[in-house]
Amino acid sequence: MIQNRRRTVARLLLLAVAAMGLPLTAPATASADPASSAWAKLRMCESSGRYATNTGNGYYGAYQFDLPTWRSVGGKGRPDQAAPAEQDYRALYLYRMRGWQPWQCAGMLKLAADADARSKRVPTYAESAYIGGGDLPAPPPGPGGPRPAWPGVVYRYGDCADPLKTFQLRMNAFGYGFTGTGCYLDKTRTAVLDLQRANGIKDSGLLGPKTWEAAWTGKPPR
Repeated sequence: MIQNRRRTVARLLLLAVAAMGLPLTAPATASADPASSAWAKLRMCESSGRYATNTGNGYYGAYQFDLPTWRSVGGKGRPDQAAPAEQDYRALYLYRMRGWQPWQCAGMLKLAADADARSKRVPTYAESAYIGGGDLPAPPPGPGGPRPAWPGVVYRYGDCADPLKTFQLRMNAFGYGFTGTGCYLDKTRTAVLDLQRANGIKDSGLLGPKTWEAAWTGKPPR
């Protein structure tokens, strides 16, 4: 009898909720992946932000995958030969499987885990697009893409300017993983020197007209 009354009360409550237009189920818990800044710090610590890194130590690419770990999250070939977006995707995949545990740098940087760590939810490529600055303009494909006019300024360490952002995003075609800050700091200097050495330009570290031209029409850095 008491049980029947409880069922009646429960039905009445459900009917009242429905009549008010309220949802009958609790909203799903929102998930959250690490901020793009956390991934940028991780890449910088692991590989100086270089997606094409292969130092011969058995760890490859921006996130320093070894081959068994890379393959455990569906990676094909070698990580350093994969596109930056593919490396970002596999890194997020690994994070959702195992959290920050696979990366020693994550512990050193004290990166905090969140709701998606070890959630076992396989991500989509759309979900991982934010990691490497997926909302930024994509650089033209390949070294022969259209070249913006040289801005007429020789840039050096410490400079900040919009054309530097254009150069940085262009260098992402070669796996540098810039987020496009537009400031000439250590990572930009490395990219400039790599480009100059690959193209027989005096390795001054100054971003002048020859180096600017080489970013679009020259040989890619090795």
